[in-house]
Amino acid sequence: MHIAFFDSGLGGLSIAQAFFTHPKSASVAVRQCSYIADTGAFPYGDKTDLWLIERITTVVRAAMERIQPDLVVVACNTASTLALTSLRQVFNIPFIGVVPAIKPAAHASTTGVIGVLATPATVARDYTAQLIADYAPKQRVLLYGCTELVAQAERHLLHLPVDTHILQQALKGLLQQANGYNIDTIVLACTHFPLLKEALAQQWAQLCPNRVQWVDSGEAIARRIIELAPCIDRQDTTGATDNILSKPAVTQLVTTGGPLAAQYTALLQQQPQWLGAPSPATSPATTKTTPITAKPATFAHIALTL
Repeated sequence: MHIAFFDSGLGGLSIAQAFFTHPKSASVAVRQCSYIADTGAFPYGDKTDLWLIERITTVVRAAMERIQPDLVVVACNTASTLALTSLRQVFNIPFIGVVPAIKPAAHASTTGVIGVLATPATVARDYTAQLIADYAPKQRVLLYGCTELVAQAERHLLHLPVDTHILQQALKGLLQQANGYNIDTIVLACTHFPLLKEALAQQWAQLCPNRVQWVDSGEAIARRIIELAPCIDRQDTTGATDNILSKPAVTQLVTTGGPLAAQYTALLQQQPQWLGAPSPATSPATTKTTPITAKPATFAHIALTL
């Protein structure tokens, strides 16, 4: 199977990682993995809805013509809420979208107070309000929108310093609301934000003595990919169970221009494990009979001209 993940930036890598580290992902025969990053329009948070719908469809169409995936994960809350329906109508392959993980957060919370960190656009959308009405009607849901966290997540992944003051301000945006100190579950409602989970947890511990659970969409999307995967590669009968057997042999980065394209290319060449490929440091595994070597995946960068 050839699977593709789509986002404006690097946030979709959190979804890719959730899938490739899922215990059951080894049963899915992913032979090729592509990452489509709309680097020419990053970030999406400051664009209008109508412009984004047209842009997302244009980028996905151009990418589909070049790479021809079997399944696409729209690993961006904004793109999913705005364009997922139209993408499913235009293209004849499965599209999986992400939504804020309100439902699992409602099940996880014991205090009944849930925090949601998202982009301002996600906070303001009727779609988010409907999710809360549908899945957390009896809970108190505190929302805070922070665009700056997106840039900090990108900096973290690109090994640049993260401004912890911005992380603290985002968390204070939840804590300073009524009942904020009763929050026991926080939804990371942007795919960029799980990349900052450890850093956010460290800052939370400095601000509030109460422990919280961090919830995102990665687990649910991983399960959905496994359910929809058209080619399932079951563990072979020789007893080999190492995940190396199902790692992609080919990885691709598709970009749309701008200075970020070169940075993303360098990142995924140096850390192919984000797309499920063996990392350069992967050591050989063995079965009872024959050594299995984790061969490096072939990497390609495709620059789209729109």
